[in-house]
Amino acid sequence: MKKYFVTGLLIWIPLAITFMVIAWIVSTLDRILLWIPEHWQPKVLLGLDIPGIGVALTLLIILLTGLIGANVLGQRLVLVWEALLARIPVVKSIYSSVKQVSDTLFSSSSHAFRKALLVQYPRQGAWTIAFLTGKPGGDAARHLTGDYISIYVPTTPNPTSGFFLMVPRADVIELEMSVDEALKYVISMGVVTSGKKADIAELAPVKP
Repeated sequence: MKKYFVTGLLIWIPLAITFMVIAWIVSTLDRILLWIPEHWQPKVLLGLDIPGIGVALTLLIILLTGLIGANVLGQRLVLVWEALLARIPVVKSIYSSVKQVSDTLFSSSSHAFRKALLVQYPRQGAWTIAFLTGKPGGDAARHLTGDYISIYVPTTPNPTSGFFLMVPRADVIELEMSVDEALKYVISMGVVTSGKKADIAELAPVKP
């Protein structure tokens, strides 16, 4: 009986969590409908509440914004908007920081989060997964002697929180797995792997 119960849990728990996450995303995005005047809301026009309209509307807004921002006129509007935000003291700091991070992560020419690494953390002899984010810059780089890289060490099972470290390039090992595979490995606490076994001693160091 216990065996069958555990088997049932292993089937239903992933499905339940998946549906819960999807339902949370849909309900969160559906709140964008609150920005629309009440007499224009789909519930009033159609006479019924259809889940997921907020998701479609969000995707449509993102697509239209991309289409507008891709042409010359749209780029000028973006520059005017950014110049306006730059005049607001607190907003300027937050917006500029977030924009730099997003530009780095989503730029096709960026190498941020393009490599999965193996690094000794939090102590010598204990290994964990990390991601290459770039090289140290600013005043921090001036105080570092030698070839250093910037890495992000995610936590398990929530990879959105973690630790930012600047370590010598020679102290990390580049893994032969994609970032997606490495994230699955971190989130699953080492249970889900790419199926490819590799010896630490055989892995090549990070290339300059």
